[in-house]
Amino acid sequence: MNENLTSQMEVFITNAAVKREDFDNEHAILPLKNMLFLPGIPTPVNVGRSKSLKLMQETKKNEGIIGVFCQKDATNDDPGLDDLLPVGVAAKVIDIMKEEEDSTTVLLMGVTRIRLEEITSKDPYLKGRFSMLVDVFPAKSDKEYKAQIKTIKDMTLKMLADKMGLPEFVLESLRRQKDDNYLLNLAFSTVEATPEQKQEVIATDEVKERLNKLLSLIDHDMQLIEIKANIRRKTQVEIDQQQREYFLQQEMKNIQEALGGNINEMQIKEIKEKAAKIKFTPEQKKVFDNELQKLERLHPHSPDYSTQMEYIQTIVALPWSTFTKDNFNLNRAKRQLDKDHFGLEKVKERIIEHLAVLKLKGDMKSPILCLYGPPGVGKTSLGKSVAEALGRKYVRMSLGGLHDEAEIRGHRRTYIGAMPGRIIQSMKKAGSSNPVIILDEIDKVGQSYNGDPSAALLEVLDPEQNISFHDNYLDIDYDLSKALFIATANTLNSISPPLLDRMELIEVSGYITEEKIEIARRHLLPHQLEVHGIPAGKFDIPKKTLGNIIEFYTRESGVRELNKKIAKIMRRIAAAIAANKPHPTSLKESDLQEYLGAMEYLKDKYEGNQYAGLVTGLAWTAAGGEILFIETSISKGKDCKLTLTGNLGDVMKESAILSLEYIKAHASRLGITEDVFSKWNVHLHVPEGAIPKDGPSAGITMTTSMVSAFTQRKVRPNLAMTGEMTLRGKVLPVGGIKEKILAAKRAGITDIILCRENKRHIDEINAMYLKGLTFHYVEDIREVLDIALTPEKVDEPLEIN
Repeated sequence: MNENLTSQMEVFITNAAVKREDFDNEHAILPLKNMLFLPGIPTPVNVGRSKSLKLMQETKKNEGIIGVFCQKDATNDDPGLDDLLPVGVAAKVIDIMKEEEDSTTVLLMGVTRIRLEEITSKDPYLKGRFSMLVDVFPAKSDKEYKAQIKTIKDMTLKMLADKMGLPEFVLESLRRQKDDNYLLNLAFSTVEATPEQKQEVIATDEVKERLNKLLSLIDHDMQLIEIKANIRRKTQVEIDQQQREYFLQQEMKNIQEALGGNINEMQIKEIKEKAAKIKFTPEQKKVFDNELQKLERLHPHSPDYSTQMEYIQTIVALPWSTFTKDNFNLNRAKRQLDKDHFGLEKVKERIIEHLAVLKLKGDMKSPILCLYGPPGVGKTSLGKSVAEALGRKYVRMSLGGLHDEAEIRGHRRTYIGAMPGRIIQSMKKAGSSNPVIILDEIDKVGQSYNGDPSAALLEVLDPEQNISFHDNYLDIDYDLSKALFIATANTLNSISPPLLDRMELIEVSGYITEEKIEIARRHLLPHQLEVHGIPAGKFDIPKKTLGNIIEFYTRESGVRELNKKIAKIMRRIAAAIAANKPHPTSLKESDLQEYLGAMEYLKDKYEGNQYAGLVTGLAWTAAGGEILFIETSISKGKDCKLTLTGNLGDVMKESAILSLEYIKAHASRLGITEDVFSKWNVHLHVPEGAIPKDGPSAGITMTTSMVSAFTQRKVRPNLAMTGEMTLRGKVLPVGGIKEKILAAKRAGITDIILCRENKRHIDEINAMYLKGLTFHYVEDIREVLDIALTPEKVDEPLEIN
């Protein structure tokens, strides 16, 4: 203890005497938690409440007296008269020592016992009136009193030695202490007892009776110390690790209880409070109560305790009765979709219709939406826009590569590391029971010996079943009917038919060049400027330059690759700005090679009609539409042998065989003599043989190519075609029309032959994108040949007879 503090204590002890009139006025009151002390010994007290700290500072400044009383309930932060034990100590503040940010230690010196009479004020801290209690001492010649003092002194020293392990020189110093009152107060402060037990001691006026009560507490504490010592001695040799941990846990439990409660009990109390706010159904409530009772019966050190606790916490963490309010303002929804996505008018119209049905019905029992189309066209972001328009929580759940059924339904709790399935985890993450959940890449769900996740999704996506979705881990039916599920896919071929049947399909087709330019101007360019820290107006990419980037540096239906190219340009510009180097404010077409390198793709070019058997077809790929050249040549041989090259798939090979058989069957109508087939062989080739090709849409193109080769007639210039053909010559509709139109325009095609049933697809395309194209709608291959083949022969035709 430093000299300054020692001198302060000496002054306080010297002036400790107080009179009854000192208590006539009101005084400040300091409520303590689980702590009492007697007058005559400096006692450190931790002060955490701001009111109490202010009290201490003012009392020390005024050198006044405060009343110190113990609370009946340690958890009460605003005690009143009935919340305090009636007998306490009048004390003076010796020193205030700051230890931690939220705690201060104050050294108090008790001067006399007092009784609390009334509370006069609570602001800014407790104030009240109290009366001084007088100690009734026995006669100096009372031998019993002297024996009590000596017994307490001896037992206190032994208790301090056993409990605290004080060094011998400290104990010897205490033995020489002549102030009996000091040792009595030290014993009172050190003995382990409840505040109520200590209150009985301090409230006793007769000193001999007070010492008897104190002696009883010390004796009880000594017995506990002796019992613990005996237990340690008996088990010291045979105690193992598990018993040691148990003993330590018990000690920890005692410490936790002394600090305000057992951690496990506090967790269970918190769980009960959360459960009280949840509107469970009677069945759910019954299951939860049973599981909670099971948790309470388990010992905290049981291996099953943590598993059961985690399960119960999962139940109360789910948003059973929590919903966000829907905003079914369809105009707002349309503005949100238009803001986030350019084009896709049919898709946005269908989504608005879907939301209108939900608004009128008032429930979510409607078909699940499935947005399908090529990568990068905005399927996932469309779902996010729907969530923002409705004012709902948004959760994205990626299903790509999923091959375990338990990922959807959860693991049974019998397994180590069991956890809920992704559906329940998504609901927990969303925090509401009516979120918009995006089931991303649903076409890439796999299957293995662990089950078929797509089969588990059947229950999730069935409006009639998902009202009581059963997760193996949760083992309680959960209502998914209020959630809006939107699935996305690149292709429908890999989705199981039953799952496909539960979804309403909305095709999100690729963008044509004009749409990509607008998307880049409105969304991609401003976003990349912001990401790269380039101020608006500092740099721009004109529409013509964007068109060249799209044409010569990307091959895709969406805009993902285009976004990467723009980002690459922005990095170069940002580097130039940061280095204070000159840079263009507007990127010209001639600058593209400097910023993006050599052209990655050459423009598809129409190759003319100078050769017989060369016909332009239209094809659809995952990256968009392309033109496809079909070449047919004939050479002398026997039995009209058909050779097919160009890495063709089975369906495309069958289309070629079908075309040749049709020509043989209708040779006379086509102006071909029948004996030609016994003298000439046919070779059909599709260029770019390294690229696999398949599908039926080249049927009419192959037939036209073969007829042109047999008749040596020219094909109509700047003409392309697409359509499947049957054995009797009927032309059938095909898909990917929008992408194929884009490819035709890019190649300079002016005339396109399509099946008449494909006219509805053309009608859906904005008229401004169809400028310069003439469409010929047909139903039979003969109409195709009449339009496609001219009467004029090619230069230097073969003599075929």
